[in-house]
Amino acid sequence: MLFIGVDVSKKKLDCALLIEPQKVKTKSRAVPNTAKGFKQLLGWACRVGQCEVGELSFILEPSGVYHEPAAHELHRSGAHVCLVNPAHLRHFAKGLAVRSKNDALDRMVLARYGYMVRPRAWQPPPPEVLELQSLIQRLEAVEADRQRELNRLEKANAAHEPKPVRDSLRRSLEFLEQQRRELQRLIDDHIDRHPQLKRDQELLKSIPGVGQSTATRMVVVLRARTFESAREVAAWAGLVPVEYDSGTSVHRRPRMSKGGDARVRAKLYWPAVSATRFNPDVRALYERLLAGGKCKMSALGAAMRKLVHICFGVLKHQRPYQAMRAV
Repeated sequence: MLFIGVDVSKKKLDCALLIEPQKVKTKSRAVPNTAKGFKQLLGWACRVGQCEVGELSFILEPSGVYHEPAAHELHRSGAHVCLVNPAHLRHFAKGLAVRSKNDALDRMVLARYGYMVRPRAWQPPPPEVLELQSLIQRLEAVEADRQRELNRLEKANAAHEPKPVRDSLRRSLEFLEQQRRELQRLIDDHIDRHPQLKRDQELLKSIPGVGQSTATRMVVVLRARTFESAREVAAWAGLVPVEYDSGTSVHRRPRMSKGGDARVRAKLYWPAVSATRFNPDVRALYERLLAGGKCKMSALGAAMRKLVHICFGVLKHQRPYQAMRAV
């Protein structure tokens, strides 16, 4: 397997093919971040590496949405594609004593990461999950805009700003509310058209504390990526505790890692609060931690992690939630 580090930007892909790993010898090439550029990259890599497409492993660091066309096209061609967690890559670069940052160093570090770590190959989500993900992202953006306009209207009313300003804000709110309802309808219709998505949503709604909105978002979280365990999901969501102990003198309080997508953690907060009251398994964990001296926020973080574990188990086994604790 030959490893190619690909540093992604809006207009180009800076690539480094690792041809002699022990000597860190690479061949470099920059191609446009276009369909034509992807073909040029594949042809160049096969020619320089003297191999077939299936023997190539492209290591990419996700960069907004600019990496997605390349990742999908390279995967369709039959090559291995790996998307690297940016935090993991940053720590790896520090381990190599790479202190500077530029395109040449980034693509070299990516190639060496692929060779030394051998990350799991990326699998693109099914098209129906990608569409659902896009709809939810747009809905969340509209909801955020609506909340900002509500805040502005409240401020305008308090400051007795001119009537035309307040009327403009109200018209904007009416439009955003219309968009919010329309997007929610599109999401519901999309799920109804795909039986597996519908079943996944219903299974997640069987968990006390998980409502329809949370269930829909968790369907995207768990179906848009390949997770091998519930712990992996919790780690991806940044819900695992991070300890900092050393010898007899260094003992810091454990904290939540807060890696991954902060929006997922935000959406899990209130469901976890509800689950501490109505979900017997989450409630038992929450109460046990409080009785053991944990603070409420620490116990609530554990409740969020437990809820993620339950969601993963329900979808993995395709069975409705069954409490392990007596209700």
